[in-house]
Amino acid sequence: MVSKLCSRDKNLRDDREVTKVTNTSSCVAGKWYLTGVCSNFKWFVCRKANMKSGTVMVEPTEDESLKVADKCWKIDILATKTDVPGKFTYTIPFTGFVTEMRVVDGKPDEYGMNHYINTGRNETFVENKLYGRSLDLSAEVKEKFNQLCLQTGILPENIVHLPKTEECPLECFV
Repeated sequence: MVSKLCSRDKNLRDDREVTKVTNTSSCVAGKWYLTGVCSNFKWFVCRKANMKSGTVMVEPTEDESLKVADKCWKIDILATKTDVPGKFTYTIPFTGFVTEMRVVDGKPDEYGMNHYINTGRNETFVENKLYGRSLDLSAEVKEKFNQLCLQTGILPENIVHLPKTEECPLECFV
């Protein structure tokens, strides 16, 4: 298990400070639990009350891009590494949204926070996600996530810490 902290740089975007993590490939490999999500996107706002935790598997490629597999939603993406450390891009297959993902904070054996900018269908929206190596994250980590959400313009009522569930709860598909 990797025990070092990923190195961090600061970046300004839309007058909001977003910290991005560098050297991400070795830091993010393996299984992660989605434990928190925030967004002002209408789709999310309408469904947030029924959302549950889930899992993803992350595998670095030779060129330091990331293969991400979500067994529950049956989504496989290749997040392509960019010239900016900690920044990746991909297209969401069934929506056509082009996504810019930044790994903004993390401790590889505990948690990771990602910032997403999604563009498509004549709209752009921001979301942040909190992942953990387990479903049990500290109050301090959850508060860091809350602060990231607020710093990136998310309304407080649109910050959700997901309830713990089995790996692929059937309710996700109803």
